Amino acid sequence: MPKEWTAEQERQYRHIKDSAKERGASTERAAEIGARTVNKNRARAGQTETASRTSLQGKSPQQRGGQRSGTNGPKGLTRDQLYNEARQRNVKGRSTMTKAQLAKALGKD
Repeated sequence: MPKEWTAEQERQYRHIKDSAKERGASTERAAEIGARTVNKNRARAGQTETASRTSLQGKSPQQRGGQRSGTNGPKGLTRDQLYNEARQRNVKGRSTMTKAQLAKALGKD
């Protein structure tokens, strides 16, 4: 756990990690889920030097409640996540593409 985390954030991390392990996630995956949740909350609270647009906008991890991880609702990466990957790969025309078009351009369809 990073030094920047408060005691409350460390407690939250352990709780999320333990819950994920109980649901069958590997130790590494459970730790990743916990760390990502805490770090996103820190970014939303302005406790980090930099934060991605997806960390600052939309629902918090607690409000979202795993919407993208179940069998119902949208699946896979968000449009913003696909756009960021397209930007890293220098995909032409990415700014006007829809989520489906971005996924197709990145070979994730």
